Amino acid sequence: MKNKSLYRKLLLAMAAVGPGLFLIGYNIGTGSVTTMAKTGAEHGMGLFWALVLSCIFTYILMVAYGKVTLVSGKTALFNFKTQFQWGWVLSLYIIIALIIGELLALMGVMGIVADLVQEGIRLAFDGLVIKTFWIILFFSIILYFLLWYGRYRTFEKVLTILVIVMGLSFIVVFFMVKPNFSALAEGIVPNIPNTPGALGLIAAITGTTCSAAVFIIRSTVVAEKGWGINDLRTEKRDAFVSAAMMLLLSGVIMAVAAGTLHISGLKLENTIEMIELFEPIGGKLAAFILIIGIAGAGLSTIFPIVLIAPWLVADYTGRPRNIHSAQSRWLIFGAMLFAFGTVFLEERPPALMIFSQAFQACILPAVAIPIFVLINKKGLMQDHKASKKLNFGIILVILFSLITTWFAITEFL
Repeated sequence: MKNKSLYRKLLLAMAAVGPGLFLIGYNIGTGSVTTMAKTGAEHGMGLFWALVLSCIFTYILMVAYGKVTLVSGKTALFNFKTQFQWGWVLSLYIIIALIIGELLALMGVMGIVADLVQEGIRLAFDGLVIKTFWIILFFSIILYFLLWYGRYRTFEKVLTILVIVMGLSFIVVFFMVKPNFSALAEGIVPNIPNTPGALGLIAAITGTTCSAAVFIIRSTVVAEKGWGINDLRTEKRDAFVSAAMMLLLSGVIMAVAAGTLHISGLKLENTIEMIELFEPIGGKLAAFILIIGIAGAGLSTIFPIVLIAPWLVADYTGRPRNIHSAQSRWLIFGAMLFAFGTVFLEERPPALMIFSQAFQACILPAVAIPIFVLINKKGLMQDHKASKKLNFGIILVILFSLITTWFAITEFL
């Protein structure tokens, strides 16, 4: 009876942070893994400050977007369209920019997952190599089947399992490879390295953590959860859990690379190299656990990515979110075709991921500034306008978003 009671409490606790888990699954994907591992390998923990700030600002904007949705009863893009004079232009810009960014990310994510599974099969079956096309096709069929028949609650459960597997995998590998803790402590002093690509990595850390898509999706999943104005405190707690888990998992990945690869002078150019470099340090078991963790991270990201187009269209038009409609199924099918992009492109998946994350950083001001206006609009928020503390936090987010956008543009040019 005690075991059943504990299990029931655990399920209730996880149900209470459903949207947070959904966003952890979206945010901590192969883009995060690639970006954090590359950052840790090249700069140690010197850019950890960028991750901490990104997670704090992610929490602030998640609270703001959730609050506006709960009070107004409308999702983000619909509020932008109806509450601003030229809001439809802003909404369409966000939709187009997010879909482009997410399709680029989808190509990179599925390419990395396929490379990792291919490497795992090779290690397990004495050099057997299966083409990545067939691996991508296998996962695409399973995902499309789940999306065809599943509902939000189903996705939430699947993502919960993937997030747990991913989190445990990275934490286990962290202790298996025994990183140099004194080197980690020495390297945690904040700095901006004067090396090529450093500004791009800062933008990528921001883009993969404090991602514009996260806040638009946040509004949708809070509405999908069925929460109302009485759930403001629950929404805030959920946002905190989500941001804290993002910081923990991303920080562990960066620390593993910083405490092992960085002190050995090894650099990381792609995710497969990560497995090859860690195998001598932690053994074949560590390599398999790492493959499971990163593949779990990738698959947990694909769900929200392929749902983003139908959700954004529903958000903009104010229609019910029905992923089983003909329009939604065609949009999801079109997105899944992009999963095969790396089979035909010469660009490697990790390079696509870093670019797509930095690209996301450029969209952040377009979602940070409008929510600042909306959350202070008396006609919309009534007695639930933002406090001085929340307003100060959003202003800091706006300044941070403008700086990281400049970093991203500078790196692109």
